[in-house]
Amino acid sequence: MKKILILIAAVIITSCSDNLESLNQNIKDPSEVPGESLFTGAQKNLVDQMVDLNVNNNNTKLWSQFLQETTYTDESNYDQVGRNIPGTHWSVLYKDVLKDLDEAGKVIAATTYPLAADAELTPNKLQVIEILKVYTYSILVETFGDVPYTESLDIENLLPKYDDGLTVYKDLVARLTAAINALDTSKGSFGSADNIYGGDVASWKKFAASLKLRMGILLSDVDNAFAKSTVESAVTSGVFTSNADNANFKYLSADPNTHPVHANLVLSGRHDFVAAETIVNMMNTLNDPRRALYFLEVPGGGYVGGEIGATSNYSSHSHVSAQVEAAQAPGVILDYSEVEFLLAEASARTFNVGGSAKGHYDTAIEASIINWGGTAADAATYLAEPSVDYNLALASSTAATPWKEVIGNQKWISLFNRGFEAWTSIRLLDFPFMITPADALSGYPNKYTYPVVEQTLNGANYSAAVSAIGTDTAEQKLFWDKN
Repeated sequence: MKKILILIAAVIITSCSDNLESLNQNIKDPSEVPGESLFTGAQKNLVDQMVDLNVNNNNTKLWSQFLQETTYTDESNYDQVGRNIPGTHWSVLYKDVLKDLDEAGKVIAATTYPLAADAELTPNKLQVIEILKVYTYSILVETFGDVPYTESLDIENLLPKYDDGLTVYKDLVARLTAAINALDTSKGSFGSADNIYGGDVASWKKFAASLKLRMGILLSDVDNAFAKSTVESAVTSGVFTSNADNANFKYLSADPNTHPVHANLVLSGRHDFVAAETIVNMMNTLNDPRRALYFLEVPGGGYVGGEIGATSNYSSHSHVSAQVEAAQAPGVILDYSEVEFLLAEASARTFNVGGSAKGHYDTAIEASIINWGGTAADAATYLAEPSVDYNLALASSTAATPWKEVIGNQKWISLFNRGFEAWTSIRLLDFPFMITPADALSGYPNKYTYPVVEQTLNGANYSAAVSAIGTDTAEQKLFWDKN
């Protein structure tokens, strides 16, 4: 009997020990995350950051003066510090996008897929990841200037050095060219794990070429010869040719997978933003047919924008339209209208891209109007406006470089709700003029200041970067912003 009791006790002790050890196991999370899942998450984090309106994350729609805050006006007055906006942008792009994309590539490259049909998709998947990494790095350079690059994804190095912005940008162009050449359009890639193109490789190739076009144009004032060869090479590779090519991230109807602007304006229940006077006044002057597609009329009729940097009563100013704040509005990171404006810029700079500056300009405006829900007839009427007609507007411009004003104004209107790219276009072309905010804390922001955490934890490398670019102030122009 005594032996039996001892045996039972031993079994219980062993069983309890096994159960206690199992309590330390996380049964809800897999021990290894598939590379495809990491890619999907990184893609969403990237687009969310680019299209967000939350003032903690992204202020470029305010700096592009598309929208104005109603009550709390700090960000409209160029406050970058109160909410650690640069730090959030830096963290999201490095940690939640680049690091996850890098890990996705490593996992996918190391995965042995049972089916040959799945295994043959690996090379294309790795190139799509590369293209999004290039896009993300390009945004960081366009935002900050010199940034960590060669040492940025080494988790063992907590104090990465900053690399020269122009050197990084040119290397990114080379990487993009290699990715374009490596894509195999006869095969697929991520399929449904890709919420932009559904894994369609031909579409990713067009996106990469169009991104290369954009990056080439950005360098036009700092290295014209390199810009010219980059732009012409991109066009040869095949850029966007219709709105069907647009890089639109597909959001869903239910939280947390709605468009961030829907969360900001609808799900929040807050009334923090109205249309800004800068864009509304220009569209009113031009009788732009997109007014009703971008904004709602005020009670009594008409479109009224809020004063830049000042409090703006919500009920007496125009709000964004239903399609702008829709849950399933597309998350746009590059579109056909923008590509045609870039081609117009290239033609004005005498790059060999085919067509004329006027032809590409007209096509860009028509593509924007149609993409927002207007018609070809709307576009024709608008293009006949003396202040819109390319040749007439060019002749009446008093700008030092008239085409920059004509293209810059219309490109900016077409980039509505795309704050980052509009902000970049304003800095590159110097048009349209932004109104000085009521209580501006700085001059117009030409860069994000570096995150406070970099100043405190990575001080030596931070100081070297600041010395290289000039100053760590909002007004400091970056290497590509020469004129």
